Amino acid sequence: MHHPLLLIFVKITIFSLMLAIGCNLCFEEMLSLWRKPALLLRALLAVVVLVPLVVILLLKLFNLPPEVITALALLAASPGAPLTTKRARKAGGRFSYAASLQLTLAILAVCVTPVTLGIFFSLFQHLVEKVTILEVARQVIMVQLLPVSIGMLLQKFIPKFAENIAQPLNFIADILLLLLVVLAGILGIPLFFKVWGLPMIVITIMIIVSLVIGHSLGDHNDDTQPILAISCIARNVGLALFIAILNDVQQQVIPTLIAYVIVGAVIGGFYSIWNKRKLQYQAT
Repeated sequence: MHHPLLLIFVKITIFSLMLAIGCNLCFEEMLSLWRKPALLLRALLAVVVLVPLVVILLLKLFNLPPEVITALALLAASPGAPLTTKRARKAGGRFSYAASLQLTLAILAVCVTPVTLGIFFSLFQHLVEKVTILEVARQVIMVQLLPVSIGMLLQKFIPKFAENIAQPLNFIADILLLLLVVLAGILGIPLFFKVWGLPMIVITIMIIVSLVIGHSLGDHNDDTQPILAISCIARNVGLALFIAILNDVQQQVIPTLIAYVIVGAVIGGFYSIWNKRKLQYQAT
């Protein structure tokens, strides 16, 4: 697919996903986490600070190709995957906490993503391309903050309309995301085997350590631990791909992004099964 068309498709997909989040998650649900500052700070520490620190340590410890370094840096700088709430609920967590955390991360990405990328650029000289930080911030506002804000305003001032379009919009956004994943997979097939070996080991370590961080900082609560654990590994691959396309490096980073999605889904799935069984055992 020609580069401008791919960029437009990714923009539409992310915009739709964020608009769906804004229409499906009410203002009160978002504020539920904000009313608990200690819990909010632990969540942000885990997702926004400690996971990128883990990636920095791994990139310093292991000699990885520039395209893998770039992809992992983009993932570390892109918290708040659109499907986090659904994945977290499968692990047995509380919906209101998952919804509030997901929306918070989507909003904070406007400043978190550019700042995190700036840190990686200052530490690593072998990144495939250095993006313009202000341009990243502007684009994140357009494809994340703006649609989320529109959805929340619809819920606030036209609640009936927002309720009517919430489910269809959610369905359309999920279909677009699925098509994007399939398209990215097709584009990345020729280079996918470059991720085998050491890069795959590093990706696996990153995911496992991120799960442990989220589970450990989840307030030792059965409702919040699985959600924070899943939130730590559920990086916004769509946003990472979007930034890569802006810099015309999508072909180099797509194999690593796809590998992360696959490994993350497998390990996250096993974690969800383990956590739900633990909750069932405690309930008996």
